[in-house]
Amino acid sequence: MSSVGTTGRAVPAGLTPSRGPARRAWILHGFTVAVLAVWWIYSQFVPAYQLPGPVAVARRMAAFVYDPLLAMQLGISLAHATSAILLAFVIGAALAFSAHFVPATRLLIDSRTTPFLNAFSGIGWLFLGILWFGIDSTTVVFAVTMILIPFATINLRAGLIELDAELMELGRSLTRAPARRFAKLMLPMLVPYMFAALRISFGVAWKVTLTAELFGGNAGVGYMLNVARQEFDTETIFAVILFILLFVACAEVFVFRPLQRRLDRRYGID
Repeated sequence: MSSVGTTGRAVPAGLTPSRGPARRAWILHGFTVAVLAVWWIYSQFVPAYQLPGPVAVARRMAAFVYDPLLAMQLGISLAHATSAILLAFVIGAALAFSAHFVPATRLLIDSRTTPFLNAFSGIGWLFLGILWFGIDSTTVVFAVTMILIPFATINLRAGLIELDAELMELGRSLTRAPARRFAKLMLPMLVPYMFAALRISFGVAWKVTLTAELFGGNAGVGYMLNVARQEFDTETIFAVILFILLFVACAEVFVFRPLQRRLDRRYGID
């Protein structure tokens, strides 16, 4: 037997369109509550410097809202991550376009530069930055940028390789202006790959930024973690970690996913 749903389509008996998502939501919320409960119970049996309770961590997280000093440190980390993402995207785009339009550089970029940057250790870039620039923001931005460059290069290079050759040939037959062909044909076809590079870089940038600030920075959230570690301020350590998790998760849910859906509809991506 079957029933008719709100969309007018037949739905098998015993199944409703809204029950599945609602059930999954309850499962996720139940899992979150269970984790918080286990966290609270275990925190009652260990010293606070080893594992503070969720209430104490929540109070510390609230300090990010009304404490100007903590807000400033978060802003510094955001500036570090944003600067590194933009620099890596520009450098990665330059490498990808150079390999595509200048055949003489293709072997150097595809077979030497990109594999080297992709394999080089992030800690190695950080130590080099400390040796060259000292412990400051320049070191943090440098290390994060060098780690993110391969993400931009590989994504844009893949987009350039997969360009529609017939459409590009049609563009050359319609206009001789390279800038016009780039703006009207090539750039729109590269938008999904550019967005993918930025989306991946955003998540990676925060992980790397915290590590870079922890060892080679003199300001930022990672620097706060280092100071809190030295002072056994575990509440701040947990608060910073959870705050960054929530920040990145909210950016993914409320910014990147809606943009991804719009791009999928705009460019017909399955």
